[in-house]
Amino acid sequence: MPAPPDALMPVRLDTGERRTPAITTGPASARPAAVLVLIAPASDALDAEAEVILIRRVDHGGHHAGDVALPGGRFEVGDEDATGAALREAAEEIGLDPVAAGVRVVGELETFWIPVSDYRVTPVVAIASRRPTLTASPDEVEAIVRAPLAAFLPDAPIELVETEVRGFPLRFGAYPTNGLRVWGATARILGQLGAILGQA
Repeated sequence: MPAPPDALMPVRLDTGERRTPAITTGPASARPAAVLVLIAPASDALDAEAEVILIRRVDHGGHHAGDVALPGGRFEVGDEDATGAALREAAEEIGLDPVAAGVRVVGELETFWIPVSDYRVTPVVAIASRRPTLTASPDEVEAIVRAPLAAFLPDAPIELVETEVRGFPLRFGAYPTNGLRVWGATARILGQLGAILGQA
């Protein structure tokens, strides 16, 4: 499977260590999770007019608080697989009605482990045939972001950022879109999606 651009991967400025989600399922204790990569509106022939649905998380002080992310979360009782978990989380976080939006799951990207939160994340890719009506859950989502798919394709600009994140001086690549920066695991997922679409 194509890899996301190297420029996205965070580097610690004090040690030179790359802080990147490992392409591994992680330890047996890692908690399974899934995110929904929802492209809408779209048809079988994707174009640059399509959008990717992102969220900005409410800042509750956790590992991913305030981040720009994809809808999703950990598996819960009753989730049979990553698709079930991703669609349930999207319904809870952004009020997605898969039937009303004509959502069709088309596959999964690479499952990977995020050490800082100990999640084993499976990205589930889906296409909506109709523009979905969405409502943010106020407890979890500060804003719903409809980002252009073109922002993550191979020729899209990547902005290099130097800042302190959770106590570490980092330099990382981010996709600028909608006045926000998409970085970290979310950028990795969307960068891989863009690389796949770029080969189509």
